[in-house]
Amino acid sequence: MSLANINAVDLNLLRVFDALLEEGSVTRAGVRLGLSQSAVSHSLNRLRDLMQDELFVRSQSGVRPTARAAEIGPEVHAALRQLQAALSVKAFDPAVTERQFTIMAGSFSSAVLIPLLVARMAEQSPRAELVIAEGSTDIMEQLDSRRVDFVVGSIESAPDRIRSDVLLRETLVWVVRTGHPLTRGKLTLERLVKTPHVAIRRRRPEPDTRHPQPLVMRASWEDLGAFENELRERGLKRRIGVTVPDAYSALAVTRRSDMAALIPRRLAEMSAQSGFLAMVRPPYKSPTVELNLLCLRERMAEPAQAWMHALLTDIASGL
Repeated sequence: MSLANINAVDLNLLRVFDALLEEGSVTRAGVRLGLSQSAVSHSLNRLRDLMQDELFVRSQSGVRPTARAAEIGPEVHAALRQLQAALSVKAFDPAVTERQFTIMAGSFSSAVLIPLLVARMAEQSPRAELVIAEGSTDIMEQLDSRRVDFVVGSIESAPDRIRSDVLLRETLVWVVRTGHPLTRGKLTLERLVKTPHVAIRRRRPEPDTRHPQPLVMRASWEDLGAFENELRERGLKRRIGVTVPDAYSALAVTRRSDMAALIPRRLAEMSAQSGFLAMVRPPYKSPTVELNLLCLRERMAEPAQAWMHALLTDIASGL
């Protein structure tokens, strides 16, 4: 759409477009908007003329978006949500709000940070709802569409429109079962590589190349290659006994085997309290890893969003 015809766009046309994208049906979109099927079809035809694209084509279950519609859909949805929020500004009171907050977080954050957040919300905002969402390959789309308010994770780079704050810094330690030979005597790199390892290999999220500045997340807790680099310099090679998708699986395997796993220190400390696991410090220089709190920069103007951001930051500062 060019600047010349943007004035021809009726806001209601965008509402129809958004409903069609979410419902995948002209009939269901009409029911949602309180419009007849012919009115929805008429609006769609107007949008097709303006956009010079079919936008939606028939499918067995209704309609499906074209590549162009799928590309602009999240931005249109986010713009409508933002406009709705701007026109319905209300004073935010955490004590009475029934707002739902959605945070995308991994196993480490869910174990270390979220329980403290739940306790704090029970005191300050007992009627609010908290949803913890799983990691996703479309993080930017989730943020842009406001389906996710915050993302907690380790990042390599982020677009300018993303606000990224260091939530906490973490070190990594090796974990073995209680009574493991590595807990006795001096731990050397040579002893460590003779022990089979539990490797954590979560699939690395693919950056969305449609954006000039993609959001690049780290796949899981890593020591930035410090361990592998040390092995190469010493001419050593480790043996991986099993590969798992997350830290909890690694801890479960370690507890019941003679393998060792590299785990975030705070999570390892919690697990060691059971008495079944022991921690050993890396016999090499291991860097600190940063955990970031991400959100759309523009949303910090929303009182509820700013409140939750401050709450998360305050909780993390006490860890």
